[in-house]
Order: sequence, then C-alpha cells, then structure tokens
Amino acid sequence: MEETTIVMYPAPSIGHIISMVELAKLLIHHHQHFSITILLTTGFMDHPSIDSYINRVSSSHPSITFHRLPTVAVNHTTTQSIAATAFQFIKSNAVNIETKLRQIIQTSVIKAFIIDLFCTSAMETASAMQIPVYYFFTSGAAVLSLYSYFPKIHSLTKSSFKDMVGVEISAPGNMALNAALMPEPVLDRDDPAYWEMLYFCEHLSKAKGIVVNTFRELEVVAVKVVEDGACFPDVEGSSPPVYCIGPLIADAQQPDEARGIKDCLSWLDKQPSKSVVYLCFGSRGSFSMTQLKEIAEGLERSGHRFLWVVKRPVQEHLGTKKVYDTTGEFDLSSILPSGFIERTKERGLVVRSWAPQVEVLSRESIGGFVSHCGWNSVLEGVVAGVPMIAWPLYAEQHVNRNVMVEDMKVAVAVEQRAGDMFVSGEEVEKRVRELMDSEKGREIRERSLKFKDMARDALGEFGSSTKALANLVQTWNVISH
Repeated sequence: MEETTIVMYPAPSIGHIISMVELAKLLIHHHQHFSITILLTTGFMDHPSIDSYINRVSSSHPSITFHRLPTVAVNHTTTQSIAATAFQFIKSNAVNIETKLRQIIQTSVIKAFIIDLFCTSAMETASAMQIPVYYFFTSGAAVLSLYSYFPKIHSLTKSSFKDMVGVEISAPGNMALNAALMPEPVLDRDDPAYWEMLYFCEHLSKAKGIVVNTFRELEVVAVKVVEDGACFPDVEGSSPPVYCIGPLIADAQQPDEARGIKDCLSWLDKQPSKSVVYLCFGSRGSFSMTQLKEIAEGLERSGHRFLWVVKRPVQEHLGTKKVYDTTGEFDLSSILPSGFIERTKERGLVVRSWAPQVEVLSRESIGGFVSHCGWNSVLEGVVAGVPMIAWPLYAEQHVNRNVMVEDMKVAVAVEQRAGDMFVSGEEVEKRVRELMDSEKGREIRERSLKFKDMARDALGEFGSSTKALANLVQTWNVISH
C-alpha cells in the first residue's frame, strides 16, 4: 500500500508558517492516517525563530515533516515594495517546488497540495502533475469574498485605488470600503505586486477547494456569499467548495527576549475582574513617537487600568505603520511622555515588544482589547470573549474592522484622520470609556461572550468546523490516482 501524504506550502514569514502548521496539527488530531510534509522557502524573511519553532513542532508532532527548499537569492531594491519582492521570490521557487513534488510522488500518493494565496505560482506545476490543489486562506470569509471579487473590481476601473479619493469599493458580503483603504499590495497599479495579486485572486476559483480560518456562525453573511459563489462573478461552472474550519489559534510563540512575561501575567492576576484594557498591535504594528504620545495621554485621562505592548517606534517621515526589526532594545521611558510610567504605575503596565497574547486575553482581569484587526488577533479576541476597540493599520485590516464593528458587533472603532490615519488622545480616551463604561460597551461585551461559546461549539464534536474538516478529508479519501 502506498503511503498517502498531504503537502503544504506556506508563504515565507513566521506568521504564515504558524497558521499552516496549526492546520496540519488539526488534521492530524482528527485524522491520524495522513503524514504531512511542509515545504519552506529559504532566502527571504528567514529568521532564527523559524528554525527553533520548526524543531519544537517536529519533536512534538513526528508525522509533520518539514523540508527546506534550496536557497533562492532575492534582490530587494528600495524602488520596489516589499510585497513585490516577496511575490517575485516565491515565484522563483516554482522549479524547487516541482523538483520536490516529483520526488515525493515516487514513494507516496499526494492527496492534496495545500497552498497559501501568495504561493499561487505553484498551482500550475501541481495541476500539471494531477495533484489536487487547495488554498488555505488565513484571513476571514469577508476578505476571501473581496479577493475573489477583485478581478471584477479591477475590470471596472483603470485607476489605482490610492488615487480614487472618496470612491467606495463594494464586494459581495462586505460593507463598502474607501478605495484608499484597500489592502496595500493592490493600492497602486504601477506596483508589480498589484498584478501578482490580480493573478492570485483570478486563481482562487480554480482550486479544488478553499479552507478558511473562520467559522460559519462568526461571519454568517460573508460565508454564505463565498459558499453560493456570488463573489466569483465570471466563473464558468461551479465555484470551489469552501471549508470553514476555524477558529485555529496558534500556541503562544515566546521570542527569545520574552523576559518579564511572568511579571505581566502575575500583574494581571492581581487586578479586578474585567478592569484592564489590553493594547497590542500585532507582530509588526508600530507607531510614530507623536502617535505613542497621544495613546499615552488618552490612556492616562481615561482613568482605566491598562496593559500596553509598545514596539520600537517607526520614523515619522516614513508614514509606515510597520516595523520589521521588532527585537532591538530600546528605552521605553525615552519614547513615552515624561513621567507617564511613574504617574500611571498604580493602574498601568507598559511592556516592551511582546506579550503572550493568548494567555493575556484569557485572564479574568481583561475587560477590553485594543487591536490592529489582524485576523489572528480578531480570532484570539473572539475565542477569549473579550470586546474590542478596532484600530486597523495595514494589509486587509480595514476590511476586518468593518466585519468586527458592523457584522459581528464585537467592537467599537476609533476614528482615524483621513490621509495619515492619525488618532488623537481624546479619541483614545473616548473609545476606552465607551467600551468600558457605556451601555453600548455592555452590549458588545455580552455579544462577545456569546461568540466565545459559538467558537467553542464550532470546534466541538458535532460543530460546524469539525464537520467541515471531516467533509474535506472525505473528498481526499475519494480522490484516487
């Protein structure tokens, strides 16, 4: 009997790798008869934390094997976006992917090749070898609908979204979105990343299926739209089946510099129930010193307890909200208003760079979560039943913000200044008070607790996500070469 295997291909960067590994663990937990091979690129966004993470997973899950592809040299120039460089790098791995797949099919039957959206360049190779290709979509169903519909939106205009001032973009299952808030890689038609994204989105409909990290009850409208195929307007025949298998949440990844983590958790354990506002903006979200100062002033004036994770600030003139070096040392007191830490020490704690978010959110003392609306953080907030303040920074986070505020109703949103998306200290104070003190805040908290139960049920023995996973595996058991 030939060995059967599932091959997975995440985009480079620890976040994408962790998501794919969580999917692998979920599969093995419910369906032990597969072995899983995960292919990793080498030469771009490599980081020592990836190797230590892989070693941990390999020793705890022997049926998951990692294979590093040969190094591909990448040439990033400042004239092109990081996204364009990343997509180019992934594309240049196509030949490595082909070699590895050919090697695997010598000894095994590949039941499915599961790829990240950004790894679409590997689809043609696998399809030519008659290997069924599936996408693992790491954002929610609303973003999946927007991306599936993107080729249609593209065909309706000749301008770049960044220049379409005041124009609203509509996609099925989504609220209208200001064109300038579309995900970065599609903002500018002169950026090669735009055309790569178009190519990825055109191929979503060609997959054998799309696995999504959400659950049906969380995004009712968007899930219906992708299941009915309404977001695939020009597809001949039927659109691919969609499998909502979430919420998948990663184990906490403690970076090497995670000193003082115990202090932060023991501090939380001493605070009253539902009294602390937790502020964290993802692995890369950061702010200018001016913005940090406004956040500090808003928190101080709100009078509420807080736990605030502060990353190294970004340079004012760059206008970016991302920091790529999150490990370097920096002095907190030099970037926050003079005396702030001293004045708020009875009710506030500021930690540098990182906190164990899943553990923090599960603490009884946490009463609210100010989030950048990255999908993993949204799911972590939902699973913990914590109401949120939505403060999107980049990527598809503005789409997620709309879902959180308008559809799920588990968040209030901060008002951001048009153009540079700056948020004033008054606004920070106002939203913290609204979430923690108002009737609306109380309603949001109740809804958040309902979603916490729904998330648990979805993953339970008879839950919607468990059934979706079983249906997916059944399609592989039927496929035979």
